[in-house]
Amino acid sequence: MFPYAICNETYQDWKLETALAHAKESGYDAIEIAPFTLASTAYDLTAKQRGEIRGKIEDAELDVVGLHWLLAKTEGFYLTTPDDAVRQKTSDYFCELARLCRDLGGKIMVLGSPQQRNLLPGVSESQAMKLAADCIRKAMPTLEQCDVTLALEPLGPAEGDFLNTAEKGLELMDLIDSPNCQIHLDVKAMSAEEKPIPQIIRETHPHIAHFHANDPNKRGPGMGDVDFIPIFQALKEVGYNGWVSVEVFDYEPGIESLVKDSIAYMRQCEAAIS
Repeated sequence: MFPYAICNETYQDWKLETALAHAKESGYDAIEIAPFTLASTAYDLTAKQRGEIRGKIEDAELDVVGLHWLLAKTEGFYLTTPDDAVRQKTSDYFCELARLCRDLGGKIMVLGSPQQRNLLPGVSESQAMKLAADCIRKAMPTLEQCDVTLALEPLGPAEGDFLNTAEKGLELMDLIDSPNCQIHLDVKAMSAEEKPIPQIIRETHPHIAHFHANDPNKRGPGMGDVDFIPIFQALKEVGYNGWVSVEVFDYEPGIESLVKDSIAYMRQCEAAIS
C-alpha cells in the first residue's frame, strides 16, 4: 500500500554502498538522506560527487526521497532570528539544499532542525512565525524551479519550542503561500500532541507531503507502545500515497534489527487493514 523508505543515518558508519544494498535487500524502496552524512555542508559537494552518489543509489535500485536534518551539524544558519543577514544566509542555503536534492534525484526536503529555529530571547512566537516565513519564502522560487517540496516538520516540546503542532505547521505554511511548501508528519512528534494521531492526519490532509514512522521511545515502528494500524488506516482513508520513511534516534537495538524489524511490523499493519 505504501512505498517504504529509510533514513540513511540509520546506518551510522556503514559505507554508503553497503547501506544501500542492505536497505534494498530489507525491502525498502527508497533512501532519505541527511546532508551531514555526505559533507559538512551542501556547498562542499561538487557536481561530480553528487553524480557519483546518485549513481550509487541508482545502482542499488533505490529511489531518493530527498533530504532531512537540513541544518543539522551546520553553523551560521537560523530560521527565526531577527538578524536579516543570518536569515538571508539561511535562505540561500535552502536554495543550495534544493539544488542538492534535485541533483540526487529527490523531491522532498524535510525542515525539522529545531536547534536552528527555537525562539531566541525577546522574539515572540508570532514574530518567529513571520521571520521564518520571510526566510523560507525567499527560497521558494528556487525550490519551485528544482521541483522540490519543502515539508515543514512540527516537533514536540522535547525537541524545541517553535512549531510544536501540526496546526502551527499549517499556519506557517499559509504564511509562506507556495504550492511547494507543505507539511511533514512524524509519529514521535505527533505523540506529544493532545489530539490522537489519526485525527491529526485527517485534519492535516491534503497538505501531507511526507511521513516519518517511528515511536516516542526513539526507536522504529513496532518497537514501542504506538499502534500503527489506526495510523495506517487514517493515511489510507485520506488517500496519502507518499513515502512512509523510518527515522530512528536510539540505535541500541542494532542497525539490522532497526531496519528489518521496522519494515516487518509495518507490513503486518498493512496486511491487517487491507
